[in-house]
Amino acid sequence: MREIVVISGKGGAGKTSLTGAFAHLAGSKVLCDLDVDAPDLHLLLAPQILRREDFISGFEALIDQDACTACGVCADMCRFDAVVERHGAFAVDPLRCEGCGVCEAFCPTGAARMAPRHCGEWYVSRTRFGTMAHARLFPGSENSGRLVSLLKQKARELAKEEGKELVLCDGAPGIGCPVISSLSGVSLAVAVTEPTPSGIHDLERVCGLCDHFRVPVAVIVNKWDLNPEMTMTIETMSRERGCSLAGRLLYDRIVTETMAVGQAVTERPDSPFAGDVRRIWARIEEFAGVSRRVSL
Repeated sequence: MREIVVISGKGGAGKTSLTGAFAHLAGSKVLCDLDVDAPDLHLLLAPQILRREDFISGFEALIDQDACTACGVCADMCRFDAVVERHGAFAVDPLRCEGCGVCEAFCPTGAARMAPRHCGEWYVSRTRFGTMAHARLFPGSENSGRLVSLLKQKARELAKEEGKELVLCDGAPGIGCPVISSLSGVSLAVAVTEPTPSGIHDLERVCGLCDHFRVPVAVIVNKWDLNPEMTMTIETMSRERGCSLAGRLLYDRIVTETMAVGQAVTERPDSPFAGDVRRIWARIEEFAGVSRRVSL
């Protein structure tokens, strides 16, 4: 089984649009959306949820108002200012609570207690391009790295059950915990960038992260025609870092047009842009050692 994750140094580089197109082109695969903080692959694939599970991770403090004597010890001890007084009673602000448990340890009446934190939900769904594992963290919730690891595990199990040879993942932007978790055990990271100063800077950070975890990288320069000189700089830098060059893509309005109607760009076979994406995907399959299933 091979695993490909599509990442980018920043949001808006075209990562999810390309992942949707690759999902359309790939043969035997399971899909996985690892951008759990702001998932959007479902907007292109319109999944039908087959399984829904709560994501429980960490703890948060609760105060039993019947047992609380309003002594204020919990508020004094909490270094995160998560315990607030309202009309003479003490309560916990869940957005500030770090789950350290000091209030429970020092509460003289046992009114403060730690409860498992419900951080979000994860799903297994059916899409027109195959089975997909995806999730949604609640606003302000943490442990996105742990949720990414859970999704990757479920996607691999699904691929094994269905006899698929590839797990295709839409990763999160940046270099934080979700991206670090998404790189675990992958065959290839596909880095999508743009020919801008921030694009170069963010690509360098992404490549550095992949180097650290010894993950091979293939680079796609999106909207390359907006700045051909900077595109050449990006490609030179990529070669010097040992990255493969998967290809370039022109700026094309078809991306936003197909996105608006919930389609992948390759579902418009008459588009030259779709043809370029097909050729890039063929190279990515080659770099990752995946069986070629796409005719050029």
